[in-house]
Amino acid sequence: MVVMSRVPGEPLRGEPLGDQQLKALAAAASDLYAAVPADVLAGVPVRPGRQHQLIAQIRAWVPQARSRVSGEVGEAMDRGLDWLTRSGMERAGRPDVPMVFGPGDGNLANYLWDGTRVRVVDFEDSGLSDRPFELAEITEHVASWVGPPLDVEAFLDLFDLNDAERARLPECRRLLALVWLLLLSFDDPLHPRNPPGTAERQAARLSELLN
Repeated sequence: MVVMSRVPGEPLRGEPLGDQQLKALAAAASDLYAAVPADVLAGVPVRPGRQHQLIAQIRAWVPQARSRVSGEVGEAMDRGLDWLTRSGMERAGRPDVPMVFGPGDGNLANYLWDGTRVRVVDFEDSGLSDRPFELAEITEHVASWVGPPLDVEAFLDLFDLNDAERARLPECRRLLALVWLLLLSFDDPLHPRNPPGTAERQAARLSELLN
Protein backbone atom coordinates (compact mmCIF):
# COMPACT_ATOMS: atom_id res chain seq x y z
CA MET A 1 0.00 0.00 0.00
CA VAL A 2 1.25 3.47 -0.93
CA VAL A 3 0.28 6.33 1.35
CA MET A 4 0.71 9.98 0.36
CA SER A 5 1.01 12.69 2.96
CA ARG A 6 1.86 16.38 3.13
CA VAL A 7 5.48 17.05 4.07
CA PRO A 8 6.12 20.19 6.14
CA GLY A 9 8.84 22.63 5.20
CA GLU A 10 9.89 25.34 2.76
CA PRO A 11 11.88 24.59 -0.43
CA LEU A 12 15.57 25.45 -0.26
CA ARG A 13 15.57 26.70 -3.84
CA GLY A 14 16.04 30.44 -4.05
CA GLU A 15 17.00 30.77 -0.39
CA PRO A 16 20.41 31.59 1.11
CA LEU A 17 21.50 28.56 3.11
CA GLY A 18 23.10 29.06 6.50
CA ASP A 19 25.47 26.60 8.11
CA GLN A 20 22.65 24.74 9.86
CA GLN A 21 20.67 24.31 6.64
CA LEU A 22 23.74 23.27 4.65
CA LYS A 23 24.58 20.57 7.18
CA ALA A 24 20.96 19.44 7.24
CA LEU A 25 20.94 19.21 3.43
CA ALA A 26 24.08 17.06 3.48
CA ALA A 27 22.63 14.89 6.25
CA ALA A 28 19.40 14.36 4.30
CA ALA A 29 21.33 13.41 1.18
CA SER A 30 23.58 11.02 3.12
CA ASP A 31 20.56 9.39 4.78
CA LEU A 32 18.97 8.85 1.38
CA TYR A 33 22.10 7.35 -0.13
CA ALA A 34 22.25 4.80 2.71
CA ALA A 35 18.49 4.25 3.02
CA VAL A 36 18.27 0.97 1.09
CA PRO A 37 20.01 -2.11 2.58
CA ALA A 38 22.76 -3.57 0.39
CA ASP A 39 20.91 -6.83 -0.31
CA VAL A 40 17.83 -4.91 -1.45
CA LEU A 41 19.84 -2.27 -3.32
CA ALA A 42 21.34 -5.01 -5.50
CA GLY A 43 17.91 -5.50 -7.06
CA VAL A 44 17.04 -1.82 -7.49
CA PRO A 45 16.98 -0.68 -11.15
CA VAL A 46 19.50 1.89 -12.29
CA ARG A 47 17.97 5.34 -12.05
CA PRO A 48 16.99 7.20 -15.23
CA GLY A 49 19.33 9.82 -16.62
CA ARG A 50 22.57 8.14 -15.68
CA GLN A 51 25.90 8.73 -17.38
CA HIS A 52 25.39 6.90 -20.68
CA GLN A 53 21.83 8.14 -21.13
CA LEU A 54 22.96 11.71 -20.58
CA ILE A 55 25.80 11.37 -23.05
CA ALA A 56 23.45 9.94 -25.69
CA GLN A 57 21.09 12.85 -25.06
CA ILE A 58 23.94 15.34 -25.40
CA ARG A 59 24.91 13.85 -28.77
CA ALA A 60 21.30 14.05 -29.93
CA TRP A 61 20.94 17.67 -28.84
CA VAL A 62 24.23 19.02 -30.21
CA PRO A 63 23.25 19.67 -33.87
CA GLN A 64 20.36 21.91 -32.88
CA ALA A 65 21.86 23.37 -29.71
CA ARG A 66 25.19 24.41 -31.24
CA SER A 67 23.48 26.28 -34.07
CA ARG A 68 21.54 28.39 -31.56
CA VAL A 69 24.50 29.81 -29.66
CA SER A 70 27.64 31.85 -30.25
CA GLY A 71 30.22 33.76 -28.26
CA GLU A 72 31.14 32.47 -24.83
CA VAL A 73 28.25 29.99 -24.78
CA GLY A 74 29.34 28.40 -28.04
CA GLU A 75 32.98 28.36 -26.97
CA ALA A 76 32.15 26.67 -23.66
CA MET A 77 29.94 24.15 -25.45
CA ASP A 78 32.76 23.28 -27.85
CA ARG A 79 35.20 22.88 -24.97
CA GLY A 80 32.73 20.69 -23.11
CA LEU A 81 32.13 18.47 -26.11
CA ASP A 82 35.87 18.15 -26.72
CA TRP A 83 36.36 17.17 -23.07
CA LEU A 84 33.55 14.62 -23.32
CA THR A 85 35.15 12.96 -26.33
CA ARG A 86 38.50 12.71 -24.55
CA SER A 87 37.11 11.76 -21.13
CA GLY A 88 36.37 8.12 -21.85
CA MET A 89 32.99 8.43 -20.13
CA GLU A 90 31.15 7.18 -23.22
CA ARG A 91 33.07 3.90 -23.20
CA ALA A 92 33.25 3.40 -19.44
CA GLY A 93 31.38 0.60 -17.70
CA ARG A 94 29.89 0.82 -14.24
CA PRO A 95 32.11 3.10 -12.14
CA ASP A 96 34.29 1.42 -9.53
CA VAL A 97 32.64 3.23 -6.63
CA PRO A 98 30.07 2.12 -4.04
CA MET A 99 26.51 2.00 -5.33
CA VAL A 100 23.84 3.91 -3.39
CA PHE A 101 20.16 4.78 -3.62
CA GLY A 102 20.00 7.99 -5.65
CA PRO A 103 17.01 10.35 -5.52
CA GLY A 104 17.83 11.57 -9.02
CA ASP A 105 16.57 15.13 -9.30
CA GLY A 106 19.01 17.61 -7.74
CA ASN A 107 16.58 20.53 -7.76
CA LEU A 108 16.76 22.23 -4.35
CA ALA A 109 13.00 22.78 -4.62
CA ASN A 110 12.72 19.08 -3.70
CA TYR A 111 14.56 19.64 -0.41
CA LEU A 112 12.33 21.17 2.27
CA TRP A 113 13.62 22.90 5.40
CA ASP A 114 11.23 22.44 8.33
CA GLY A 115 13.23 24.52 10.78
CA THR A 116 15.11 21.54 12.18
CA ARG A 117 15.96 19.20 9.34
CA VAL A 118 15.67 18.82 5.58
CA ARG A 119 12.97 16.58 4.14
CA VAL A 120 13.02 15.26 0.57
CA VAL A 121 10.23 14.92 -1.98
CA ASP A 122 10.01 13.77 -5.63
CA PHE A 123 11.53 10.35 -6.25
CA GLU A 124 10.38 10.04 -9.85
CA ASP A 125 13.95 9.62 -11.14
CA SER A 126 15.29 7.61 -8.20
CA GLY A 127 17.17 4.33 -8.42
CA LEU A 128 20.61 2.76 -8.29
CA SER A 129 23.38 5.34 -8.53
CA ASP A 130 26.58 6.53 -6.84
CA ARG A 131 27.41 9.44 -4.58
CA PRO A 132 29.57 11.47 -6.98
CA PHE A 133 26.85 11.44 -9.62
CA GLU A 134 24.11 12.34 -7.14
CA LEU A 135 26.16 15.13 -5.59
CA ALA A 136 26.84 16.55 -9.05
CA GLU A 137 23.08 16.46 -9.68
CA ILE A 138 22.70 18.89 -6.79
CA THR A 139 25.74 21.13 -7.28
CA GLU A 140 25.28 21.59 -11.04
CA HIS A 141 21.50 21.99 -11.10
CA VAL A 142 20.50 25.48 -12.17
CA ALA A 143 18.51 25.78 -8.93
CA SER A 144 21.76 25.70 -6.96
CA TRP A 145 23.13 28.91 -8.42
CA VAL A 146 20.59 30.93 -10.42
CA GLY A 147 19.45 32.55 -7.15
CA PRO A 148 21.46 32.74 -3.92
CA PRO A 149 24.24 30.25 -4.74
CA LEU A 150 24.84 27.01 -2.91
CA ASP A 151 28.27 27.01 -1.26
CA VAL A 152 29.42 24.03 -3.28
CA GLU A 153 32.81 23.53 -1.66
CA ALA A 154 31.40 23.73 1.87
CA PHE A 155 28.60 21.35 0.91
CA LEU A 156 30.91 18.77 -0.66
CA ASP A 157 33.29 18.97 2.30
CA LEU A 158 30.50 17.48 4.43
CA PHE A 159 30.83 14.12 2.61
CA ASP A 160 33.54 11.59 3.42
CA LEU A 161 34.24 10.32 -0.09
CA ASN A 162 36.80 7.62 -0.80
CA ASP A 163 39.61 8.12 -3.34
CA ALA A 164 37.64 6.64 -6.25
CA GLU A 165 34.61 8.81 -5.46
CA ARG A 166 36.76 11.94 -5.21
CA ALA A 167 38.29 11.15 -8.60
CA ARG A 168 34.89 10.62 -10.20
CA LEU A 169 33.19 13.71 -8.76
CA PRO A 170 34.82 16.35 -11.04
CA GLU A 171 33.97 14.25 -14.11
CA CYS A 172 30.33 14.00 -13.04
CA ARG A 173 30.19 17.72 -12.36
CA ARG A 174 31.55 18.51 -15.83
CA LEU A 175 29.06 16.15 -17.46
CA LEU A 176 26.07 17.61 -15.62
CA ALA A 177 27.29 21.16 -16.26
CA LEU A 178 27.49 20.39 -19.98
CA VAL A 179 23.97 18.96 -19.92
CA TRP A 180 22.71 22.15 -18.30
CA LEU A 181 24.48 24.35 -20.83
CA LEU A 182 22.72 22.54 -23.66
CA LEU A 183 19.38 22.69 -21.85
CA LEU A 184 19.74 26.42 -21.28
CA SER A 185 20.64 26.98 -24.93
CA PHE A 186 17.09 25.95 -25.83
CA ASP A 187 15.52 28.66 -23.66
CA ASP A 188 13.09 30.69 -25.78
CA PRO A 189 14.22 34.35 -25.61
CA LEU A 190 10.59 35.46 -26.05
CA HIS A 191 9.35 33.24 -23.21
CA PRO A 192 12.43 32.54 -21.08
CA ARG A 193 12.22 30.13 -18.15
CA ASN A 194 15.32 31.64 -16.58
CA PRO A 195 16.68 35.17 -16.02
CA PRO A 196 18.58 36.85 -18.89
CA GLY A 197 22.23 35.83 -18.99
CA THR A 198 21.66 32.42 -17.37
CA ALA A 199 23.21 30.53 -20.30
CA GLU A 200 26.23 32.83 -20.23
CA ARG A 201 26.65 32.25 -16.50
CA GLN A 202 26.44 28.51 -17.07
CA ALA A 203 29.07 28.78 -19.81
CA ALA A 204 31.40 30.43 -17.30
CA ARG A 205 30.64 27.72 -14.73
CA LEU A 206 31.41 24.94 -17.19
CA SER A 207 34.60 26.66 -18.35
CA GLU A 208 35.78 26.93 -14.75
CA LEU A 209 35.15 23.20 -14.21
CA LEU A 210 37.09 22.41 -17.38
CA ASN A 211 40.14 24.50 -16.41
